[in-house]
Amino acid sequence: MSGRIILLNGVGSAGKSSIARELQGIADAVFLHVQMDAFLAMLPANREGGFTFETTTQDGHPSVVIHSDAAGQRLMRGMRQAVVAMANAGNNLILDEVLTGSERADYATLLAPFNVFRVGVLCPLDVLETREKARGNRLIGLARWQFDRVHRDMDYDLEIDTSTASALDCAWAIKRAAGI
Repeated sequence: MSGRIILLNGVGSAGKSSIARELQGIADAVFLHVQMDAFLAMLPANREGGFTFETTTQDGHPSVVIHSDAAGQRLMRGMRQAVVAMANAGNNLILDEVLTGSERADYATLLAPFNVFRVGVLCPLDVLETREKARGNRLIGLARWQFDRVHRDMDYDLEIDTSTASALDCAWAIKRAAGI
């Protein structure tokens, strides 16, 4: 018995976590919220390793480029394997991700045996940057760097725009479309 997977893919500050929490509350079955941020928090804060952030300029605005070393790459591979293990154990998952590169192909292979409903969590760049600044816990420019990468070459079962709908409205749209 394997679980269902709702994949929420979007730029940081797009609203994926808020949608996931709302979706957990209205889904007919129990869904676990698997957050990339929770895995990133596993890295030790007092040591070098994992990810580095380089602030550059893009179109006259800050843009934060993410670089990963071997430890960061192992962590993300481990996360993908953990997702598979949890689904194989019969858990339904809401996967909260920011897919920007090679992990897409890895996920495509790993998740092929599962019932995956892919959701593009969209939001205009100016709104993302406003949210990024308001949160106070985000690197300014991260949304700009991710913006053109996250949805490139992605096929979704549903696309939602969090600038025009609340997290709860988005969750209801996903529930209806995914039949959960």
